Order: sequence, then structure tokens, then C-alpha cells
Amino acid sequence: MEECCSTKPKKEQHTEGDGHDHSHSHDTGSQSTFQMFLPAIISFGLLLIGIALDNYIKPDWFSGWVRLVWYLVSYAPVGFPVLKEAYGSIIRGDVFSEFFLMGIATIGAFVIGEYPEGVAVMLFYSVGEVFQSLAVTRAKSNIKALLDQRPDEVTILKDGQPYTVKAETVNIGEIIQLKSGEKLGLDGELLSETASFNTAALTGESKPDTKTKGETVLAGMINLNTVSQVKVTTAYQDSKLSKILELVQNATAQKAPTELFIRKFAKVYTPIVVFLAIGIALLPYFFVADYQFKDWLYRALIFLVISCPCALVISIPLGYFGGIGAGSRNGILFKGSNFLDVLANVQNVVMDKTGTMTEGVFKVQEVDFKPDFDKNEMLKWVNALESKSTHPVATAIHEYVGEIDHSIPLENVEEIPGHGLKAMINGKELLVGNFRLMDQFNINYDIKSENIVYTLIAVAYGQKFAGYLTIADSIKADAQVTINKLTSLGVKATMLSGDKTSVVKYVADTLGIQNAYGDLLPEDKVNKVKEIKAKSQSVAFVGDGVNDAPVVALSDVGIAMGGLGSDATIETADVVIQDDMPSKIPMAINIGKQTKKIVWQNIILAFAVKAVVLILGAGGLATMWEAVFADVGVALLAILNAVRIQRMKF
Repeated sequence: MEECCSTKPKKEQHTEGDGHDHSHSHDTGSQSTFQMFLPAIISFGLLLIGIALDNYIKPDWFSGWVRLVWYLVSYAPVGFPVLKEAYGSIIRGDVFSEFFLMGIATIGAFVIGEYPEGVAVMLFYSVGEVFQSLAVTRAKSNIKALLDQRPDEVTILKDGQPYTVKAETVNIGEIIQLKSGEKLGLDGELLSETASFNTAALTGESKPDTKTKGETVLAGMINLNTVSQVKVTTAYQDSKLSKILELVQNATAQKAPTELFIRKFAKVYTPIVVFLAIGIALLPYFFVADYQFKDWLYRALIFLVISCPCALVISIPLGYFGGIGAGSRNGILFKGSNFLDVLANVQNVVMDKTGTMTEGVFKVQEVDFKPDFDKNEMLKWVNALESKSTHPVATAIHEYVGEIDHSIPLENVEEIPGHGLKAMINGKELLVGNFRLMDQFNINYDIKSENIVYTLIAVAYGQKFAGYLTIADSIKADAQVTINKLTSLGVKATMLSGDKTSVVKYVADTLGIQNAYGDLLPEDKVNKVKEIKAKSQSVAFVGDGVNDAPVVALSDVGIAMGGLGSDATIETADVVIQDDMPSKIPMAINIGKQTKKIVWQNIILAFAVKAVVLILGAGGLATMWEAVFADVGVALLAILNAVRIQRMKF
């Protein structure tokens, strides 16, 4: 945990929840709200009766040990759980916990005979703790809702007969029958001709997504129309939704620097205040002529109640958790609250072109081969060689040419990063890639590639230039909105791409991106990002999270587009945008900014109120009731402010 202040800490294997031990609070998942408040209700009722007997009815019998026992019984429902937690904290070595502070403050009140105030302080503290538990549960609801998207049972077909079985027992290769309105339990391949799905659980978008036969469908998707059949391709525990759930459940293990500072501050601040309280109770004996121990002990107890760091320790993690939840609701997965902080300060978004600002769905536009080469044969060879690549260009060529001829004798296949592919066919070298590849192998060509505003795939065979294919990609529908929003947030946009400069310049000019660079190798992208960082600018890199791993590692935060398309993307990126929409980039930055704003509002509120009431308490001008407000009241105000982010529209 000590390294969490770095921008990208290693992922911890445990989840710390909100960073605050609420084990003494009730489990909101197993108890109703009424049950959670029941101890406080009992305590409140007995306290009201006690106050009435003290101040209005005033019977003779309500005095001495009877009065003490009455208030002890009133204290027990709310006080015992806190005292138990204080004891547990001391056993674990954490002496100066908030439970310890509240325990000695209220027990001290009983010692000096202020029974009603002792009960009242613990009562309001306990009510505050219940509200805090409810707020934490609400903050987690957006994330926990994902758990409901993964059904426990599915219907499989065996010998044409449907059987309902546990989802985790289904094997790869089995057929799931999915009725209209049912959720898919495992990832698979659609066997039906077409089917429409609600993908909100995975992308945050409820717009129907129509899939055709052979396409991938994922656990959590809801079938919207006819009965469909899906062939299982991934085990239950390895499904895309399972990986997303693991990600969001571990998200709170990555603490933001502000959150870590407050936690460390509280550990130092709390014992200091305890010793100051002891000083307030005892030191005036040497300086005050009419020193009364009871009066100064009362001031010290007030000081202790006010000093309790509840508002800071609970509201700040809650604010960050709310930001993570808001992102999850909108199809943006943050791997930790630290990345919310980083995004809030991002000054430059560096983005890849293909698949980020463009669809990444290429289509062959033109094929031009020299007369000396058989066009059909060359296309079959190119198709066979490109089948060894996962680049979108390979898919476009495959769709254009058709089935791959596996009888083609490819030998010594090699991928040259940033350039293309090469292989041996019939003893001669086949090269397929960009024109940098041609230059590298000294292939002469008479094409002025810079004049063509399309992606060019050059082909050479036997040390001779054979021809080229042009491939076009389309700009995403919300790409322009993305750039406009980034500009409004004061964030610069820079486009880096391995594609030819003319294509990159065309896309950049269309979208209004001033800084755009093409014909870049992976190391060139690294150097460009280093140049930006050298200007003391924080950088977010947006790409596929796999091919651009060096740039992702160098950037302050790596954002991956298309988390649904790549398991590796979810593993490598710091932030995952699940639906390929670039407009989620400024949305993620805005969520980070709003989260940071709310967190600092809570810090200022807590410190300001506590400072004022602490001074009043030390001077004898504040009562226990002001102390309760400074602690529980401020904590509740901070909580209400923190959960605001979950209602915001981004």
C-alpha cells in the first residue's frame, strides 16, 4: 500500500472496500433498513423517557443508581458495538481509532455524571454510522448491479431437448437456448441467423445491438426478440463479464493519493488530538486559579468528540467510489480511484487513429497489380499471408478475397513491426505491408503514395514491386463530438498513427485535431509522448492497450477502446471504455474532475467546521451538542455531497 501514490501501482489482490472499517455497522445486504436503525430507535426511546423523568416528571425514585442504570441501558444498544470495535482495534494494534475516541468521550461523560449527553453522543454517532453504511451501499449499487447480469442457470440443448443447468457447469462447445428476454450466462458464438441484444450491462448503452450468425455474443447480454441458439466458447469463470466484475470489485484497492494522504493524516492526527485532550484536562491546574477538574475534563471530552476524523475517513473514499460507480454506469471501467485523480489533471490526450477515432473496419477500395503478375494468384497469396496477422487490414483483405487457400506453401512467415509481413513462396520472397517495407528491402516502385488519401498495402514478389491495394476506414460518428468536448475541457488532442501521413492528416483535418503524426513506428510513438511529457504535461494515451503497450506504459494513464473485443485490453489498460465510443474519453475526464471537486469540497468543509468547533470546545464555549454536529453532522453533509456524483449526468 505504500506505493499507491505512484500513478500506476501494481494491482493488489484484495479489496479494501471504502478504506474504512465498518464491521461494527450492519450488513445492509442481510438486514432491512428498519433492523439497522432498531438499536438507535430503542436507545432514542429510552433516552427521551430518561430526559422526561429528569426534567419534567421528576419522580423521587429516578435518582442515584436507578438513574445510572436507566441511562446505561439506554447507552448499551448503540454503545456496546462501538466499544467492542474499539477493543478489537486495540487488539489489532490500532489504538487511536474513531471507536476509541467515541468510547472514552462517552464513558468520560458518564464518569462526570453527564449521563444524557453520554448517551446522546453515542446515539447520534451510531445513527451517523448507519447512514454512512447506507451511503456506501448506494455507492456500490452501480457496480454490484453487474452481478445481477450474470444468470446462475442456463438452458442447454442435448439431443434436441432443453435442460436447465447451473451456468458454471456448462462446458465449452455446448449449445445454449436463449429465449426472448433472457440473459446470456456465458460467452459464445451465435448459431441463429440474427438476434438483437441489449448490451447495457457491458457497455452502459441500452440501444439494441443486432448480431448475425458466427458473431461473438457475451455473458450479460439480453436477448430481445426470437429464441436464439449460442455455442459456448468460453468457460463461465473466464467470460468477459466475469473479468469485468473482477476488475470493478478490485478497483477500490487502488487508492488515490488524496485518499491515501487523508488516511495517513488521520493516523497521525488522532493520537495528537488525544494527547491535546489530556493536556486540556490537566494542564490548566498549573495556570488557572479556580481550576475544576470536572469542567476541564468536560471540555477535553468535547474536544475528543469533535476531533473524530469520520467525515474525512468515510466521505473521501465514498466520493472516489461514487466516481468509479458513475463510470461503470456509463460503460467506463476505472481500475482504481488513483486514475480518477490522474484523469482530472490530464492536459493532453494522445490517441491512436485506427479503432479509436475511426471504426477500424476497413474495406478494400482499389486493387492495382502490374501486368507481369497474375492478379488473382497474387490476391490469394496476400490473403494467405495476411491470415497470419490480427490487424484489421487482414480482415478487410479476407472479406474482399474470400476463403483462405491453405494449400499455398508459405514458409518462414515473419511479422516486421510497423512495416508488414514477409514469407517465402516457391523459393521467392513475398512482401505485404506499407511502403516503408518496400524501402527496407530496396524494392523500386513508381507510386507516389503521399498523394493517395487511403491506406495503401504494397505487395512485392521476387524483389519486384507487384502492385498495391487501397483500403479505407470511416471516422466514428461521435469522433467530432469527442474533439469538441476535449477542447471545452481545456485538453489538447494529439493523434499518432502508424498509418500513412496523408491518411492521418485527412482524419485530423476533418476533426480539427491540430497535432497529428503518421508513418510512426512503435518507438516513434514513444518518442512523441516523451516530447509531450518533457513539457510537464500529463498524458492519457488512448489505443487498443495491446499493440501500443510501450506508449501505454509511458503515459500517465492508459485508456483502452473496445474492451469487449480483447481480454488483453482489460488486463493492460488503466481505464477501459467498453463500447468503442470515443465520446467516453471526455466523459471519463469529466467524471475525474467532478470526483476531485467533490472530494476537496468535503476536505475543506470538514477541516473548517472542526477547526472552529475545536477552538470553541477548548475555550469552553461549545457543548457536546456542537461536538456532535462537528463530527456526525459534518460527516453526513459530506456523505450527501459525495453521493451527488452518482446522480450527475455526464
